[in-house]
Amino acid sequence: MRLEPTDDVVGQRLGDGFVLVHLNSNRIFELSRTAGRFWDLLQSESDRRRIEEHMLAEFDVSERTLKAEVDRLVAELLSEDLVRDID
Repeated sequence: MRLEPTDDVVGQRLGDGFVLVHLNSNRIFELSRTAGRFWDLLQSESDRRRIEEHMLAEFDVSERTLKAEVDRLVAELLSEDLVRDID
């Protein structure tokens, strides 16, 4: 899966977390440290598998756990129109 942020979202790192704002709805989304890192990597890499490889190298987590967390995060980002699937 390849993803990219939609044009209607802006993000800002705040401490260990990250905040996204959907400009059309004015909704604010707070991301955890790991979800924020996913978002950081998404700015320069659209391939989800490569993003996961970077995160596995950075975080002490199993591949299975990371994949499950990323599945949930991507589903939420897609449902809130914060990212789009470009495959």
